[in-house]
Amino acid sequence: MTETRPAFVFDAVVLAGGRAERLGTPKPGVVVGGRPLLEHALAATAGAGRTVVVGPDELADPGRYSLTREDPPFGGPVAGIAAGLGALPGPDDGGAPWVLVLACDVPRAAEAVPALLAAARHRTHEVAVHGVRDGRDQWLVGLYERAALQGALGALPAVHGASVRRLVAGLPALAVPDEDGATDDVDTWEDAREQDRRLGAGAAPEPDDTPDDSRRPR
Repeated sequence: MTETRPAFVFDAVVLAGGRAERLGTPKPGVVVGGRPLLEHALAATAGAGRTVVVGPDELADPGRYSLTREDPPFGGPVAGIAAGLGALPGPDDGGAPWVLVLACDVPRAAEAVPALLAAARHRTHEVAVHGVRDGRDQWLVGLYERAALQGALGALPAVHGASVRRLVAGLPALAVPDEDGATDDVDTWEDAREQDRRLGAGAAPEPDDTPDDSRRPR
């Protein structure tokens, strides 16, 4: 008789409230591969019990996810993670024991998440599972044991402006190699064009696009 492994239960926090200074326009609405970046991130959270998006009010979509914002805004990813966890139900209210943390600017995150889940199911003592690309830790494409992440947040003197590296420094972590660039993010229009190429949606604009549509890579 084949043993059935129990489902891996997790909630999700999508970080979508940064300044995106190098792009000059909010990242969630940037269209890459025919879809806004936020939609790519939400597709990657399809297996989550609950999803919280951390970002501005204009991203509200109550039928699909909860929306929250760090206070004050633009506090950085650690402040966003803290706000996202705070908006999820706690363990006593049905919250999942693990949390998927995703930056909204990783258009191929849906390709990376299955590998993270597989690694998490076979971990030993680790409380964090994250991607690593060309030797660079991709902490914002990661799964975290909620209690451990909450404890790490509580140990910081302040979350506003704190670095993700400092947040996770004490967490036993399992790195999942990313050989195909599924964890690559979009920081510049050159990045966006490259992701368009990888996703097969490069040159052909949609019928309603106009040359001055700054949300599409050129």
